[in-house]
Amino acid sequence: MLNRTVFALALGLALAACQKSPPATDSAPAPGAKAESIRELSVTDVATLVQAKSATVVDANDNDTRKEQGVVPGAVLLTSSREYAVSELPTAKDTKLVFYCGGTACRSSDKAAERASEAGYADVSVMRAGIRGWKSAGQPTATPQS
Repeated sequence: MLNRTVFALALGLALAACQKSPPATDSAPAPGAKAESIRELSVTDVATLVQAKSATVVDANDNDTRKEQGVVPGAVLLTSSREYAVSELPTAKDTKLVFYCGGTACRSSDKAAERASEAGYADVSVMRAGIRGWKSAGQPTATPQS
């Protein structure tokens, strides 16, 4: 009986953790990330940066998600959100990087952004809404190159 209670409690906590987060703002730190260096940006903020060509957008999704959802046009496609080679990123450490993954419940972008921050990139953010939020906002997508 105790094992069932513990299991039910653990399952409830896990499901609660997967609920949608509140809308992203320009100044909220990404969960589990260094609050002082990784911030969340809204789709509108990222679209403005893309249009102005003032940031490098980085896709932390796997190939299946990319094929299903598409990618932000011009995004750098990481080979892995956790184990990518830092050489996959721009060489200039002062480049503004914006990481994204599938959507609000996905945390691959956080892991990838934290890795970049630890590698010395100074301006690192995540787009919490991910590619699903990008598409829902009517932003254009591209077909990933294989």
